Amino acid sequence: MRLIAFDFDGTLSDSEMTVLLGGRCGVADEMESITDRAMNDELSYAQSLRRRAALLEGLDDEEAYKAFNAVQLRPSAGMVIDRLRDAGHHVAIFTGGFERGVEQALNKTNTTVDTIVANRLPTSDGELTGTVDGPLIEGTKNDTLLSLATDCDVSPDRTVAIGDGANDLPMLEVAGLAVGFTPKDAVRPACDVVVASMDQLMHVFEEHNII
Repeated sequence: MRLIAFDFDGTLSDSEMTVLLGGRCGVADEMESITDRAMNDELSYAQSLRRRAALLEGLDDEEAYKAFNAVQLRPSAGMVIDRLRDAGHHVAIFTGGFERGVEQALNKTNTTVDTIVANRLPTSDGELTGTVDGPLIEGTKNDTLLSLATDCDVSPDRTVAIGDGANDLPMLEVAGLAVGFTPKDAVRPACDVVVASMDQLMHVFEEHNII
């Protein structure tokens, strides 16, 4: 068995949750600018996430639901996950994005993963509070990957990480196989392989006898 850890926004999905949420309250451009700075390692991820969450203060939770419901997996992403799990691997999603968006995207394609580690946007009186909580604000994906590997009794050299942005760097640097999915320039040097589609990723897994 291997442990396969995917980033979500920008990797399994081409949606950016905070931008979709920002579109519901007229701040999508600001969201995208902050996101780009964080993914290029110009701003700490924790700082950027808190700034983006603050822009959402007062957003009605029904509007947030509509934004999360717009999140979709990339074409063939569900098939890749299904093949990995059929081969006996433990498939995880580690995202600084939000549980609700991940779960709704997976449900649309009847896709199941073994572990989701994600953040949350608290609500009060039916509105987003403008705060964020969860394990991947200050926590890093390398610690999450190594901790889950220990729980699964998988050695670090049998882990695979797939991501695109600066907050994925820690797990890419410790994984046995680091795959960049159209990675940002700051991330590319940490990648063993770079792909631009789920079909290419499937081919990489086949070449490494993972599926």
